[in-house]
Amino acid sequence: MVIDSDAHVIEGRELMVEVMARFPDKVRLSRPGEDGHLFIEGRPYPKSTGPGAGCRADRGLSADRGADPFTMAGVLRDADREGIDQLVLFPSVALGLPGFEDAAFAAEFAGLYNAWLAGYCAASGGRLHGVAVVPIEDVGASILLMRTAKKAGLVATMVPAVLRARNLDHPDLTPLFAAAEELEMPLAVHGAPGIHLPPLGAERFDNYLQVHVVSFPFDMMVATTSLALGGVFERHPRLRVGLFEAGVGWVPYFVHRLDEHIEKRGELAPQCKRRPREYVERGQLYVSCEADEPAVRFAADTLGSHWILFASDYPHWDGDFPNATRPLRERLDLDSGLRARVLGLNAQAFFGLHA
Repeated sequence: MVIDSDAHVIEGRELMVEVMARFPDKVRLSRPGEDGHLFIEGRPYPKSTGPGAGCRADRGLSADRGADPFTMAGVLRDADREGIDQLVLFPSVALGLPGFEDAAFAAEFAGLYNAWLAGYCAASGGRLHGVAVVPIEDVGASILLMRTAKKAGLVATMVPAVLRARNLDHPDLTPLFAAAEELEMPLAVHGAPGIHLPPLGAERFDNYLQVHVVSFPFDMMVATTSLALGGVFERHPRLRVGLFEAGVGWVPYFVHRLDEHIEKRGELAPQCKRRPREYVERGQLYVSCEADEPAVRFAADTLGSHWILFASDYPHWDGDFPNATRPLRERLDLDSGLRARVLGLNAQAFFGLHA
């Protein structure tokens, strides 16, 4: 069983036509000479210039390598080509939804997107699974949308690494985490540069390549610090959180760093009651890896084999389509048990999927 824990759906034409018809003052196509593919709330998506620049709209996909992500049939053919049995789908346009400024618009957009995605996945014969989006700045609306998404069959809820003025350990988010526990709905931390989420270090660069190198790991380190040292995992022991698209090599280093700080100055983080590595060991923190990442074996030896998820980032440019799974299948440093866990068993556990 091979499960891609982080693929991306291309929002269908029917959804985007409905969105633009319903919100003509909020969403439109970019005009000739403008940045981005869309303008949402007067801002280009993605923004490819200036501090924290994102990817140019015409360079984001691996279509030049034969990927066909624009229809479900194309996605499934590409998955068959890779030997992938199931895919978990994050958004593309809606990646930026946690940063939308108009709360009512963000909530309605999220409801439309989640309903569309649930229908899209339901028609796939059990091979596609969707990740819901929520307007996290409005916690009450987010909880209602998460409940609806769970009933509709979506398997996780996406959250950003930080909010505009709050971190993930802010007390305002306690009801959201409690609801995720109750629903057994894992939370998936995922962002991207150029989509108007708060930048964490990447704003120091206006070269997209430099931004891309920095943004994902910095985001995940900040999120992990909030969740562990801020006591979120302690207060919500059944909460599962996944960190996506930053690789896995940074985790042993960073968890050791967190452990060391708790050991030496734990009184400064009184809500963290144990070594942060214990939150990984008891199954609260999962992290995606790349198939050819050298540190997979070391990460498993250091913190266990149960928390590492295979992810391809299909169909984005930085994935390895059509060879995303081959390095993991052919690696000689992974025994068959670890390989099976990373390729699929860990994703089953995290997302609550059936074989």
